[in-house]
Amino acid sequence: MMIARTQYVAHRGGAELAPENTLAAFQTALTLPVDAIELDVHMTRDGQTLVIHDNVLERCTDGQGNILDFDFSHLRSLNAAAHFPGGWPERQQIPTLREVLDLARGRVQAYIEIKPSKHNGVVGRYPNIAETVIKEVRDAGMLNDVLVIAFDWGMLELVKSLEPAIQAGALVDLEVWDPQAEHALDTLFKGVKRTGCSWINLSERLFTEDLLEAVHSRGYKLGLWTVDVLEDLRRFAAAGVDSLTSDRPDLFTKL
Repeated sequence: MMIARTQYVAHRGGAELAPENTLAAFQTALTLPVDAIELDVHMTRDGQTLVIHDNVLERCTDGQGNILDFDFSHLRSLNAAAHFPGGWPERQQIPTLREVLDLARGRVQAYIEIKPSKHNGVVGRYPNIAETVIKEVRDAGMLNDVLVIAFDWGMLELVKSLEPAIQAGALVDLEVWDPQAEHALDTLFKGVKRTGCSWINLSERLFTEDLLEAVHSRGYKLGLWTVDVLEDLRRFAAAGVDSLTSDRPDLFTKL
């Protein structure tokens, strides 16, 4: 029986190598031995999908404020490379989801994290974000080449109900799952089963070989994020995890 190799995934395109979630980052990732790029999706006030991690603009761009307060045209005028350590030679727009999918198509898979909205202290969901993401994926002809991921497992359940063919993965960290709780594994697998996901994408801090065995024995795949140390990448790959997501995709050349 042939055992599939661990997938190598560039986190936000490789956040330590280029301005995260920009076309420059994704283009850099494509020069490296990656199988997928990971990206984050928010929505503008006028309903456009943009690839950026935070719901606010200050950390990565030269703008200020919450994404939901601005239309697409203003957000596209910002420089998404404004605060990259050491500087970046060219301005980078916040890319659209479609631009990133067009770049990835036929070359690598795309891990699409659907982010929650956060506005005036209230955490919620962007209106129609699941429908919009699915339409963008269909229009790009990448229905079989994406993995939709989220910490909001109800969002994943919605995505799978709208498009059963799409792959989905439940993001898991200590905020959504307590491994020390009574019946912790039962709780995890019952929750994931409801979503229809085929992947469990786990914070590396929660990894144990027993958990990997439990995940595989139930027919799921296990991905780990965010692994930025070469020795850890080697250890997890040797253990048989199904994907490794890293801000340092250049380290994949050493595996």
